[in-house]
Amino acid sequence: MSEERWSYLTDMDGVLIHEDHLVPGADEFLAELKANGAGFLVLTNNSIYTPRDLRARLLRTGLDVPESAIWTSALATAKFLHDQRPGGSAYVIGEAGLTTALHEIGYVLTDTDPDYVVLGETRTYSFTAITRAIRLIEGGARFIATNPDPTGPSREGVLPATGSIAALIERATGRSPYYVGKPNPLMMRSALRALGTHTEHTLMIGDRMDTDVHSGIEAGLKTILVLSGISTAESADRYPFRPTLIIDSIADLVGRTKDPFGSA
Repeated sequence: MSEERWSYLTDMDGVLIHEDHLVPGADEFLAELKANGAGFLVLTNNSIYTPRDLRARLLRTGLDVPESAIWTSALATAKFLHDQRPGGSAYVIGEAGLTTALHEIGYVLTDTDPDYVVLGETRTYSFTAITRAIRLIEGGARFIATNPDPTGPSREGVLPATGSIAALIERATGRSPYYVGKPNPLMMRSALRALGTHTEHTLMIGDRMDTDVHSGIEAGLKTILVLSGISTAESADRYPFRPTLIIDSIADLVGRTKDPFGSA
């Protein structure tokens, strides 16, 4: 059995919660990580909410996750822009999770000659705002998107998400966005830095082959696919890459977090 202490990166929706309900065993899993002193971050490509918002959402399901243990594509995007062009400016299509993250790194949000157009998630995409973004990109603004997810879930069914709106803007401008969130390994590397850990001692848990497992592999992490969300065992088998481990749900890791790849 390995003596190394594992650190965990875990997706949120489909792994810990599902449509605002606790995935059975998620509370025991997080309690075990805390008891063992294992570092962990909860990751999400959704840029709508701030870590404070997400903490409150998780608390309502019965999961106590500190703000410092939540890493969003909005935070990763802000970190990327701060590294690229400190003190810059951006025209933002998005909600509080994204605008707050950019304000906190000292960015000016403007629709006049910005350095970047930054596209994130919102439930109220505005045709006027999209048109403004297109014209600013045509005028020389660099195009950034928080994540490539084409759709997002809702109680009524799927909603168009950042990737779909980015495709519209790309078609209109001929300019491709730079996507920061999963499956870009940049999201994972920024999470690793935030956690203060290294790839050889960190694993990624997710419910999607195309984002979670893909980005984990690209970043050099061991990966675990849970079948409680999007991907199924059958759909996972169609990809040219494989996760290190496939389990039914996060509950299967309870009692095994010190040695997740050993015998149960």
